[in-house]
Amino acid sequence: MSFDGPNERKRGKLSVSPMNEKSSSHGEIALKLVPVNDLVASPGSATRWASTGNDPQFRIEVPGGRMPGGWYEITCDIKSVDGAGLHALLYPDFETPIQEADAIPLFGAATHGERSIIALRSDIVGLRFDPMAIPGEFDLERFTIRKVGRLAAARTMLSSIAGRPRTGMSRKRLMRACVAELLRGGPRAVGRKIYSIYIGIVDASLARSYQNWVLVNDTWTASQLAAIRQSFEDRGDAPSLSIVMPVYNPPEKWLRRCIDSVIEQSYSNWTLCIADDCSPNPRIRSVLSEYAARDARIKVVFREKNGHISRSSNSALELVTGDYVALLDHDDELSPVALSTMAQAILDNPGAGVLFSDEDKIGEDGIRFDPYFKPDFNIDLFRGHNMVSHFGVYSAALLRDVGGFREGYEGSQDYDLALRCVERVGSAGVVHVPHVLYHWRTIAGSTAAGPQEKSYASVAAQKSLSAHFERLGIKGRFDELTSFPGNFAHSIDPEKEPLVSIVIPTRDHVDLLRQCVQSILAKTTYGRFEIVIVDNGSVEGETLRYLQELDEAGSARVLRYDAPFNFSAINNFAVAQTSGDVIVFANNDLEVITPAWLDELVSHAMRREVGAVGCMLYYPNDTVQHAGIILGLGEARVAGHAYHLQQRGYPGQMCRMHLTQQLSAVTAACMAVRREVFDEVGGFDEALGVAFNDVDLCLRIRAAGYAIVWTPRAEMYHHESASRGHDDAGPRKNRFLGEARFMKDRWSTSLLDDPYFNPNLSLDDACFLFGPKRHSSRVARSA
Repeated sequence: MSFDGPNERKRGKLSVSPMNEKSSSHGEIALKLVPVNDLVASPGSATRWASTGNDPQFRIEVPGGRMPGGWYEITCDIKSVDGAGLHALLYPDFETPIQEADAIPLFGAATHGERSIIALRSDIVGLRFDPMAIPGEFDLERFTIRKVGRLAAARTMLSSIAGRPRTGMSRKRLMRACVAELLRGGPRAVGRKIYSIYIGIVDASLARSYQNWVLVNDTWTASQLAAIRQSFEDRGDAPSLSIVMPVYNPPEKWLRRCIDSVIEQSYSNWTLCIADDCSPNPRIRSVLSEYAARDARIKVVFREKNGHISRSSNSALELVTGDYVALLDHDDELSPVALSTMAQAILDNPGAGVLFSDEDKIGEDGIRFDPYFKPDFNIDLFRGHNMVSHFGVYSAALLRDVGGFREGYEGSQDYDLALRCVERVGSAGVVHVPHVLYHWRTIAGSTAAGPQEKSYASVAAQKSLSAHFERLGIKGRFDELTSFPGNFAHSIDPEKEPLVSIVIPTRDHVDLLRQCVQSILAKTTYGRFEIVIVDNGSVEGETLRYLQELDEAGSARVLRYDAPFNFSAINNFAVAQTSGDVIVFANNDLEVITPAWLDELVSHAMRREVGAVGCMLYYPNDTVQHAGIILGLGEARVAGHAYHLQQRGYPGQMCRMHLTQQLSAVTAACMAVRREVFDEVGGFDEALGVAFNDVDLCLRIRAAGYAIVWTPRAEMYHHESASRGHDDAGPRKNRFLGEARFMKDRWSTSLLDDPYFNPNLSLDDACFLFGPKRHSSRVARSA
């Protein structure tokens, strides 16, 4: 949604009354609010409702049956009566089936009278309002919707962003980001940036009832924990785990809660190795001494002089006697099954050097939120942010080999350690355990409350990453993302500048082809490329003249392919007649956005371990068409585009939409492949003439041992296969279903267990939302 303010002149106020009034004062138009699921009105109260299940829903009917797209301000006065968590979500009805990906969280809906800004990308015919996602009682006293202009929307969003400690955005940083966007893309770009940051605060994947998910999927009874503990005590091969915990002056209550979370583990073979870094509060020494006297597994060293966290951590490391070492901060908590789950993962992966789990945050009120359901390890995402540390477990021998923690990296000493360990064991030695085993405490001064809380941590992280490249002999650089502190973009300089052959199949639609070719020729900064256009039966005179002009001018080479359309066959035919070391497959309806798009694709394609590279594609209305491919998404349960239809600038899960990473597949609408890799796997399978040929190619490339990389730093507009049409009816629909069956027969074991899509996430939408239950049973897996 741009800041152009669609239908901006038609401003009015719409209100929803819990009593379903037909009229209201001050010119408000009353909408009808109807309970449709898991809701019962409380007798004797006009405002009180009871949620009787996990999916309470109101239907909101709009007057005249339609409400125009644009910017809206919502005021929701809703309060919990019995303490049940409120997670208010709106679902617009765009006259298509309502999806989780369309959910709009209401900012501060649990706070009396706080305003939310929402953007409707197009007209709607109704709304669904979900006040919570668990049983409970609430009062809904007021719900108003008012159409606003772009400036009013901007003011409200900026105020909310700057006023929230968890945004990671100080006012100064926010203004810097807005100015940068203004210079880069004008007022529209500023609007996108503000909205992307704003919706990042209230992302639907986080606002959804995580507490309910925890209740269903991650709540343990005393008998269950006792059974797990006994199962390990009955066997003689349980690994010994030492937990390293540097301590410096934490609040006593959180220090106690941290240590208690270790004592309460469903696993007994542990030692807790604590180094107090000369805390000035004398109560810290008393508390630590108390626990050490109570449990012989707790070892404490009191440093005589403060040396900061690296020295303190190394002092704790000197106490280690276990086979594996886990890292724990002095105010965080472990899941009661953290050590038992890690112990089992170690037993299942005896060669593992590094193990890491999923994580979430925990507030001072004890409520867990903001889960990070991580993908399996991939080095590119790891270079974007530290996906390992919480909960990170290392082979003790490995830690000794790399020399423990290094001074000079304080604030990101754990990132520096993880980078050095991963370099030593390689990706195959890193195991992901897809369970939430670590709860990161959010208190003032903690980076869990927002990366801006410890700016020196970002400096240390960048230093750690630069040193990582230096050790590997990689020429490149890291830049912190201005809008998302603590996350880094990286670029790699190729050893040589290879010739790139850009292959573009086409048939008529000269307007699209001309736009595509001219944008490549006019904007591309990379020097060594050729354009090879494959004409698949064009008949329009203007198209044929344009192709002749390009050929005669030497701007492009034109090949003729006079056979029925088969994407795979056309591209295989073209590759055989090109000479580039890198092949870029490009649709004829692309338009370059990023001038350095080809530099970016080539820089990754030339990495020996990489087989194919994809880019970020937007529709012309600045919504996402492609941000990588996730296996198992979509109606056919074969594959789908990540973050499809989300607004440009949307953060994504833990900023993943802005970070280079490895995925299972990328689209051949714009894909770079080294020729030697393409030839090694036999090119495209011509049995897949239209759909899924790119997914199949990527899976065969991965099976050959190469990685698939997706980068958001190469951006293009995609006008979506206009010259071919769609696959939603008749013979094309039948062909699509046949190709889906082909993929399931060939890749049945892979399609529902994408290593780059956490098994706790839902396959019902593209936005990395957690589902009601796991879609895969995997426990732990190495890269």
